[in-house]
Amino acid sequence: MAEARAINRYVMISPQKLRLVCDQVRGMSAEQALTVLKFMPQKGAEIVSKTMASAVANAENNMDLKRDNLYVATIFADAGPVLKRMKAGARGRYKPRIRRTSHLTVILAEREGK
Repeated sequence: MAEARAINRYVMISPQKLRLVCDQVRGMSAEQALTVLKFMPQKGAEIVSKTMASAVANAENNMDLKRDNLYVATIFADAGPVLKRMKAGARGRYKPRIRRTSHLTVILAEREGK
């Protein structure tokens, strides 16, 4: 079974927010998933959409797979490095600001029997 993948690393969004979008499209056909992502209001939807479009392009150009037979076999968001920043607080104290990053992986596979 042929699989095409795309990985988007160091995305400036927390993995928790990205996983909410990933859960919505897991198991869908690639065309249907791209359409659903287009109309989702979340910031992560645009990031997942671009990564999925890249995976579809990889499947078509590098592996000669049909766009109509592709589906989202695996999609997940892992935690990337955390940027630790500071903001001055009251009475000379330090207030930490945590900027989380993510690594998004999309794997598309071809449906059997088509």
